[in-house]
Amino acid sequence: MQPKSWTRSAKQIPKKKKKKKKKKKKKKESSLPESHTKKKGWLYKCAGIRWIMSKESGNVQNKPVKRVEEGNGESGEHIRKKLKSDVEQTGDERKHPKRKVVLLLAYSGKGYYGMQRNAGSSQFKTIEDELVTALIKSGCIPDNHGDDMKKMSFQRCARTDKGVSAAGQVVSLKLWMIEDIKEKLNSNLPPQIRVLGLKRVTGGFNSKNSCDARTYSYMLPTVAFAPKDYSTENSIAFRLEPETLQRVNCLFGSYKGTHNFHNFTSQKAARDPSARRYITEMTCGEPFVRGGAEFAEITVRGQSFMMHQIRKMIGLVIAVVKGYSGDEVLKRSWGEEKVDVPKAPGLGLVLEKVHFDRYNKRFGGDGLHECLEWTEEEQAILAFKEEHIYPSIVETECQEGSMASWMATLPIHDFKATAKGAQDKDRGQVGESNRIIFASSIVCFFF
Repeated sequence: MQPKSWTRSAKQIPKKKKKKKKKKKKKKESSLPESHTKKKGWLYKCAGIRWIMSKESGNVQNKPVKRVEEGNGESGEHIRKKLKSDVEQTGDERKHPKRKVVLLLAYSGKGYYGMQRNAGSSQFKTIEDELVTALIKSGCIPDNHGDDMKKMSFQRCARTDKGVSAAGQVVSLKLWMIEDIKEKLNSNLPPQIRVLGLKRVTGGFNSKNSCDARTYSYMLPTVAFAPKDYSTENSIAFRLEPETLQRVNCLFGSYKGTHNFHNFTSQKAARDPSARRYITEMTCGEPFVRGGAEFAEITVRGQSFMMHQIRKMIGLVIAVVKGYSGDEVLKRSWGEEKVDVPKAPGLGLVLEKVHFDRYNKRFGGDGLHECLEWTEEEQAILAFKEEHIYPSIVETECQEGSMASWMATLPIHDFKATAKGAQDKDRGQVGESNRIIFASSIVCFFF
């Protein structure tokens, strides 16, 4: 018999814990093909969307979904649209794949109401109207893309105003990669509009958002810098003095940096953050003679520009050099105070070049894409400028005298209030005078 210390009651004996059997979850049966069920994450979802859409159209496709290249900025919506377009393609469209490209354009803006297309206003013809018509005639895009340019993801680098020309405009769009695209497009374009280059870009490329800077030039007769008492009738004989050119460049140099340019455009409040623009370069080159008259070319480069900004920047410097206002008006125009800034004519303004430094650094050397530099097209650009842009500016200036006509309006600017404010003030004075005359006539009538 064992001692009491060795014995244990039934209550003291620990009970063994029963292990719970884990129930295995049954995998849900997928209605997708076996090749698709092995995919994971977003790739699995894309495959499902594609398979369902193919099933609805009666054509099941078990093709693997390609991985989207990193850095293109393609969202899920963009992928779904791409898959849908693949399913809806017809046999004829499959012969020529649709790709994202950029086109290098050069054009003379004379006779056109700017670059951007105005839907529903065919009477005001623009450069994009001619380009879209040529794209359709050449077989680069379907007919319905002409009515809605978003269907081909069309975007321009810069919206040039009425009469403004370009030697290096770049547009991005999706089109069918047919043979001899440039030759076919140019055969359907007027002589003053030319496609000088074409390059493939990434699927998410946007020519406006990807552009880091824009360079413009402005060609004008040097008589614009003559003293205000100089007679414009003898403008051909005027020659710019080196001292005057030095002062002009000193004034243009003050624009460099970041400033508030709300006075250099319309419908911008003084505290609007979008009115602050960054200028990296602005100079006036040495004068040269064309058609017997002396001209000069102003070059300005900036991150981006607002409507009429460059023309007003040049107009204000001309007014200061001619003696209509002091140098201090430049700094005052960057403040919150409203300043009446004159706007130079648009005839001599040319979009010279657009810059894609960030894109070139990221994708230019990856072995798949080209740098968006147009060194091989420089000769063609220069030839187009000599044939179409420069002769048009010189001929129009000599015949119409747009600069001389504009300089005649400089004395009406007070460089204090806006032109609209000055007009309202004049209308108020006229209205007050009319009220006084009307009241006097009533008094005379009764007495």
